[in-house]
Amino acid sequence: METRDSLITYLRESAIGNISDQSSTEEIFQNKTLRPILKFQNNLFIEVFLNYAMKQKGVFFTLSPDKKLAYIENTIQRDIKFRNSLKGMIIGLFTVTEYSTYIKNSSNLNKRMMSMLIERLKNQVLLLEVNG
Repeated sequence: METRDSLITYLRESAIGNISDQSSTEEIFQNKTLRPILKFQNNLFIEVFLNYAMKQKGVFFTLSPDKKLAYIENTIQRDIKFRNSLKGMIIGLFTVTEYSTYIKNSSNLNKRMMSMLIERLKNQVLLLEVNG
């Protein structure tokens, strides 16, 4: 029987982005762990955001494209419960070793994680419009 960590690693793609000898520990973690998890969870993040937007009386769907981008950013930055839920969807796919790395610098890695997720959702705002 395979271990949890090997199954998680198998599910995700390999590193996304460049990793060199000059890469910082955070950069390596971002490209080897965070980017593949964000890509793997992409459809779930879209559905979770759409559900959130609908529960907020659907205001998101009436906004102009620029205001939709701001709404995505503000929501993830200001709604702590929602942000923590998103973080949990990412952290839940860490291996034990990755979690050990994460807790050593969780504050900076959380910032990277959320900014990458915000950009990912913003880049798919048209998809969010179609599904809304």
